[in-house]
Formats: sequence, structure tokens, C-alpha cells
Amino acid sequence: MFLSTSSSSSLRLNHSSFPSFRPSPVLPTEGCPRRLSVRAVGAGRRRASRLTLFSPCKVNVFLRITRKREDGYHDLASLFHVISLGDTIKFSLSPSKSKDRLSTNVLGVPLDGRNLIIKALNLSRRKTGTEKFFWIHLDKKVPTGAGLGGGSSNAATALWAANQFNGSLATEKELQEWSADIGSDIPFFFSNGAAYCTGRGEVVKDIRSPIPSNTSMVLFKPPRACSTAEQLKLDSTSQVDPLELLKKLSINEISQEVCINDLELPAFDVLPSLRRLNQRVATARRGQYDAVFMSESGSTIVRVGSPDPRQFIYDEDEYKDVFLSKASFIIREPSEWYREPVSTNACETIEESS
Repeated sequence: MFLSTSSSSSLRLNHSSFPSFRPSPVLPTEGCPRRLSVRAVGAGRRRASRLTLFSPCKVNVFLRITRKREDGYHDLASLFHVISLGDTIKFSLSPSKSKDRLSTNVLGVPLDGRNLIIKALNLSRRKTGTEKFFWIHLDKKVPTGAGLGGGSSNAATALWAANQFNGSLATEKELQEWSADIGSDIPFFFSNGAAYCTGRGEVVKDIRSPIPSNTSMVLFKPPRACSTAEQLKLDSTSQVDPLELLKKLSINEISQEVCINDLELPAFDVLPSLRRLNQRVATARRGQYDAVFMSESGSTIVRVGSPDPRQFIYDEDEYKDVFLSKASFIIREPSEWYREPVSTNACETIEESS
């Protein structure tokens, strides 16, 4: 789900087959321009020939593993929430009658039928009987192997875009149902941005966001990705009722008590450096944040409640290649796609001033 490839289900990932995304330690600054969620060329009732869409990622505020299935996947119960960090995807109608053409700013990203964007466009044509093909440029900002669902979001965004080019032949419900054919996390992005997800992640129940949109967040993504959930050794899991976690979150907002992830300890056993990063983030200026947790199967550590990453992340050599980004929780309006916020949290990161 991290990169737009066939390994897209929420808990069956193959991080090792994709390149790491390793920008220098950076943070966004004030004054970044807003990108419109949709930019159409044309006037009046004429359909668009170009669209530019924001493709946001998500975090798992809590994640309970409820059972291991016979097919090797795990059933989960998790609160998924969209955040303001995301990619930008540009779509243009192509004169080709047989092939989409994809380009990107990140080396090593598959540009053929393995890519989830291409899979989504093929799915749209198969379901609707339309024959439009596209030029697509993916401006990728979401790191790969991060547990943030970047690839799944790209696929959902591509399905939405194709439907816009086709005059909205399909309903949002149909797009959501179709998307499960190519990835377990993709249906979530057709929610309002906050959802209680079960099954492999494809059973999506919209909820009213229990987290204020002005809640500060910092993401810490080390260069190494973690193993997939199927490869992690799950000796034991929390016995906390996930519905109780959702209830507490709705009443008391976000806290360390509710941010339970059954994949954290197994991931830390596989990647001791991830455990150290989590501990370092948690102990830096303790009391100035609400929660520190890992998203999905990693390897992103999320700190909620303070926008300051702390100086250690810049000063200590062990963390010099950690990806940093501020973010916030966002939702989408009915019948619209996600909009990139005007705030600094959604701006492209820049290097720290010396």
C-alpha cells in the first residue's frame, strides 16, 4: 500500500522490493502555495482534459490484530485517518488507444502494469467499458515502506480521476467496492477520511472524525522499512476491545492509552533501530505530546500533540537520514476529492536552515 504497486493490501506488503525514500532531515516552512485539488482545462459543460489531484496518505491511530486467516492474511480492527502529507498526481487524456504512460519524480518506481495507478485505470476501463487512456505524472512525497498507504491512495485517486473523465459513470460506493479487487487499503480512501476498518482493511465504516483538525503531528520515517505483518512473529496481541478504543477516542480524544498497535513489538524485534527511534521520540520532552505510535506495520513513528521534532533528530548521526514531516488530520467533503490544506503541514519539506 505504500507504493503504487501490486503489493497493496493493508497487511501483506513486500517493502524490500521497492527503493527507500530518504530525503535529508527536513521540515516544512510557512508560505507554501496551495495546490487546487482539481484543475480542469475546458469551459462550460465540456469535460476536463486534465486533472491535478492531491493523493494524501493515512495513519493507523490504533491497530488490533483479531485473527490470522487461512489465506495468510491477518484480520484487523483499526481506526484509519487521512493526514495532510500526500503526493500530487497529474492526469491528461492521451491520444493512445492502447496504453497509459506514467512518469514520476522517484527513481525505481514501476511505471508499467505492476503499478497500482495503472492497475486502477485498467480496473476502471474493465468495469465501465470505457476506452480512455492517460498520461500520468506522480509527484511523490510520501515515503515508501512507511505504513502510510501512499500507493493505495494513489490507486484510489486514479480511480476517482478516471471516473471524472468519464462523466461520473460510477458512484463513490461502486468505486469503493471495485477498488478492493486490487488492494485492501484502497477502499478506505473513498471514506470521508476517518473510518473504522475491519477484515483485511477493506471493510470500511465511516465515522465522524474524533480528532480535531488542528491537532499537531510529526512523522519520523527511518530509511529501513519493516517486514510485512505476515513475516512478523506475532506471539501475542493486545486483548483490548477495539470498539472500546474507538469509544474512548471519541470521548477523550487521542491519548497514549488508545494508540495500541499489535504490530509494534514484533516490528521492534525485527528492527531494533526502530525501537530506539520510538523510545527517543517518546522520551524527548515528555509531557508535551499526546501519543507516540507506529503506523501499521511500520516503519513510520508518529508523534501527536507537538509540532516540534526535537533537536536530537538533527544532532545525532543515527538519525541523520530520517524523513521528517509535519502533518495534520484531514477529511474530505461529500462528492469531492481530498484537498491539500493551505497550512504548512501539507507543504513540501525543505532542509533545516544552518
